[in-house]
Amino acid sequence: MDHMIFEVGTALLLIAIFSLIAGKFKFSIIPFLIVLGMLVGPHAPTLGLIDLTFIESNEVITFLGRIGVLFLLFYIGLEFSVSKLIKSGRNIVFGGTVYVLINFIIGLAYGFMVDFPLYETLIIAGMLSVSSTAIVAKVLVDFRRTGNSETELILGMILFDDLFLAVFLSVMSGLLLGGATSIGGILLSVALSMGYMLLFFVIARKGTPLLNKLLNITSNEIFIIVVFSLLFFIAGFSETLHVAEAIGALLFGLALSETTHSKRIEQLVVPFRDFFGAIFFFSFGLSIDPLTLGDAAWIAVGAVVLTMIGNILAGMIAGRNAGLSHKASTNIGLTVMARGEFTIIVANLGISAGLLPILKPFSALYVLILAILGPLLAKESKHIYNGLNKLFRWNQVKEKPKEEKWNETI
Repeated sequence: MDHMIFEVGTALLLIAIFSLIAGKFKFSIIPFLIVLGMLVGPHAPTLGLIDLTFIESNEVITFLGRIGVLFLLFYIGLEFSVSKLIKSGRNIVFGGTVYVLINFIIGLAYGFMVDFPLYETLIIAGMLSVSSTAIVAKVLVDFRRTGNSETELILGMILFDDLFLAVFLSVMSGLLLGGATSIGGILLSVALSMGYMLLFFVIARKGTPLLNKLLNITSNEIFIIVVFSLLFFIAGFSETLHVAEAIGALLFGLALSETTHSKRIEQLVVPFRDFFGAIFFFSFGLSIDPLTLGDAAWIAVGAVVLTMIGNILAGMIAGRNAGLSHKASTNIGLTVMARGEFTIIVANLGISAGLLPILKPFSALYVLILAILGPLLAKESKHIYNGLNKLFRWNQVKEKPKEEKWNETI
């Protein structure tokens, strides 16, 4: 206990070093931090005063990682807007639905194919269905594609995917954490979770004037104390209703997303999101023994291959429906390929509910591969399109009008 601060400080220093390395290579820090966590931990050597096993500080690091999850989901709730989805147009709703359905069905089929039980299969399906908002946004900025014709549809599909994540986690929280065994009990737990979620949707739509008055605080110091206190209280209260604490954070963010203070809150939250989020990915890797990864290797590789096929197919269907070219449609599937923070959050729900231990190494490998492969595939999208074009001869097919139809539907 005497060296607690030193151990935590050592962990944070390692996180900083690996984050700098990731930035140097212009990569997402997510795979770097997961690998870092796996390299150290109980199986790591002790180097004099520097103890890389982090045994004494493990609970503290894990708790800081939980805070990271809350900030990640709270920020996503702030970014999400019910009114935006309503106004976004049928192309985004169609594209998002196709994307989620294709990946979820593939996940269900794959889970049953590898002989996983029902709940584990549902978790696998959820993991395969959620892209990484952070990595997708980074890809669009780094490759200067924010002005591309397909970018608005990509962002809309990611927004829709975030909505699916909220619903999925709410339902699965009711199933896994509610403790119900009978059909009636399960339905009651799910209904409670969905009702709790619906309450926040109503608050987001109808309670905005009241929230605007309550948060009309001039001092940033007092403002952030009030917001963060409510965040942790609501997240903790959600757990008492058997709704995951992360979902409570997301729903609170959703309730504040329509207020006039949302942008101010976002600016104040971002540093906490990035700092504690980094600890979350490190703590996740810290809980994984690298020697167990081999057991999940073939399952993870199979899931990666199916995800690549499903994403390209979903991107093509969504893009062509919106009147985009085959090239732009291919870009959609390749850009949303990466998996990251939300896939791990889904996996953590299953792990915390005591499901099969293999979920942990599987999710680590699955995220690692796609967090690295996703941006690379997006970068090489032109060559991938040329290869697919030779196979399917798209350039011989008259393209639908791109810009005109896109503008009409949006």
